[in-house]
Amino acid sequence: MSSNSGNTGVRLETNGVNPIPEHERYGTPFGLFPVWFSWNVSILGITYGIYVYSLGMSFLQAIVFGVIGYFLSSTLVGILAVGGPRTGLPTLTQTRMAFGFKGNKFPTLFAYISNMGWKVTIITLSATTGADLFAKLFPSLCANADGTYTTTCLVCWFIVVLFLSMSVAVYGYQLIVRVEKYIAVVTSIMTVIFIFMIIPHINFSALGSHESADFITCIGGMVMAMTMVGLGFLNYGGDFCRYLPKNTKAGGIIFWTSLGISLPVAVLLILGVLLADSNPDLTAAAASQPIGALTALLPFWFYVPFCIVIIISLLSAAMTGVYSSGLALMALGLPTSRAVTTALNALIIAFGAFYLLFVSDSFLSTFQAFLAAVSVVLGSMGAIELVDFIRQKRLNWDVSLAQPLGSGGLNYRKGALFSLIVASIIGLGTITSWDPNIAHFVGFLLTEETKQSVFASANVGVIVSMAAGAAIYAIITFVLGKTELPDNYAEKRPKCVR
Repeated sequence: MSSNSGNTGVRLETNGVNPIPEHERYGTPFGLFPVWFSWNVSILGITYGIYVYSLGMSFLQAIVFGVIGYFLSSTLVGILAVGGPRTGLPTLTQTRMAFGFKGNKFPTLFAYISNMGWKVTIITLSATTGADLFAKLFPSLCANADGTYTTTCLVCWFIVVLFLSMSVAVYGYQLIVRVEKYIAVVTSIMTVIFIFMIIPHINFSALGSHESADFITCIGGMVMAMTMVGLGFLNYGGDFCRYLPKNTKAGGIIFWTSLGISLPVAVLLILGVLLADSNPDLTAAAASQPIGALTALLPFWFYVPFCIVIIISLLSAAMTGVYSSGLALMALGLPTSRAVTTALNALIIAFGAFYLLFVSDSFLSTFQAFLAAVSVVLGSMGAIELVDFIRQKRLNWDVSLAQPLGSGGLNYRKGALFSLIVASIIGLGTITSWDPNIAHFVGFLLTEETKQSVFASANVGVIVSMAAGAAIYAIITFVLGKTELPDNYAEKRPKCVR
């Protein structure tokens, strides 16, 4: 039995972006639930609800369309995850089958940027939470005169959080899965306690005072929910289920993946919306301090242990994300080890955190702008890959198609790349950004008047780009018959793999 089998002590993972051999496959789809659940059961989910509500909907609209957005996007992640056990490949290696060995570098680069952006956000929030905790516990050492944490305290916490995240990530899949099970239990218990403690802060008599928004604004709220939770995970799904046996039922993979992602954030979104609707000042506070605005509502005796759990839950998300970002670098073709890719990730995260902490004027504006921009490309990539699943299944999930020209695959699949580029241009050209630095690169297909419309500000262009990418690729592949297979490729009929 392989060292990755999970039956013995945890060992360093030796697999990279190669297909996982059948004799190393183990587990059931239920094992995916704690991985995704621990990632998403975080106080940050409440902040997401506040952000969705801030678009101008009523509290009922924000809840309904926010939850729909979560379940739609997480289901997409679950469907894409099915490719993991079918091929044994990480998601960003399997996409070579759709885009070609070299052509895949384009979407993979954006997926890596997305991954790094999320890690910058998560690790920064974890560090600021720890620094805020120490400023209150040890004010003489860690606090300024006004009670805020010192820069030295923040930097020290950032180094600690980054080190812990990288340490687990470099060890690999088996340790991550084992650690996440315990984190899921601890964070779930503390989050339930937090919910009961925060409910008294909801002014139920004030609910419903906000007017209902038009349908386009509601769609914008759904899109925002999708970009915050599901679309950013499209490039991860297969990474955490490729060790499952090849014939694992697709329904189980989709169900446990989507439930693990959407269940905790849906509950927390409802709480966040109710808080924001009954406490308008909370929305403004959460824009600059997404976690501090909520922990300020807690009594000090609970604030201390809960901050520790917040840090643990954010570390949980950072571990899995850094692991996947290492696989992304390997999929890009970097001829290096996981240790080196992890070190490179740490350097990039450090630069990104500096921007978020010391350059950006608003966490919310930068966060939303980043999510919308990368979701255009990732969403389009995911939509095209989903369509290509039909072709891949017909070819019996032949992993040789992920190889370069001459080794079984193609370097470029022009139909998929054309679809992705057109969809990305449409998407980036029809969204807007609150961040002045990112705003220069988006909205170029809109007039100045249109930029002020709800369609543009709600970034509905993300959904438009996904639909365009899927439609263009489907027409090229199945209507025009441009399947783009290697010369003399003998099509294999699919076995009963569902």
